[in-house]
Amino acid sequence: MSEKTYNVLILCTGNSARSILGEVLFNHLGKGRFKAYSAGSKPAGRVNPGAEEWLQANGFSMAGLRSKSWDEFAAPDAPQFDFIFTVCDNAAGEVCPIWPGHPMTAHWGIPDPAHIAGDEARRAAFNQAARQLATRIELFLQLPFDKLDKLALKEKMAEIGRIED
Repeated sequence: MSEKTYNVLILCTGNSARSILGEVLFNHLGKGRFKAYSAGSKPAGRVNPGAEEWLQANGFSMAGLRSKSWDEFAAPDAPQFDFIFTVCDNAAGEVCPIWPGHPMTAHWGIPDPAHIAGDEARRAAFNQAARQLATRIELFLQLPFDKLDKLALKEKMAEIGRIED
């Protein structure tokens, strides 16, 4: 197994809910092998209150989390990414910046929990989104990165994105 630390970017339009959860879960589950970031094409400017509630209820810190533009990560001094995942259908269809290093990309669409009405329904939607993200991230982390060629790895990433939870 490689000792390389992989940089991951999780994209969504608003960067306030799903991509924030993805950033936190990748950093937690990746146990130092992965450094995750998140961004949006049209950032909301703040972390969604439902995401904040889910993170705090599950023991995750909000320190350093913020809604930010993907332009921050297209700058010359930004981290170079190995993998980029879109987690909302809008971001998947948008024209993305040219990422240095040509990272591998995949779409892992997750239903948006941010606009669900009613406290209980919203909590359930955030739980479901986090569960789907965690399942996909855990499957991704089990891949033998050093044994798969680029084409096989890209196909495995896409396959994981099609898994329903």
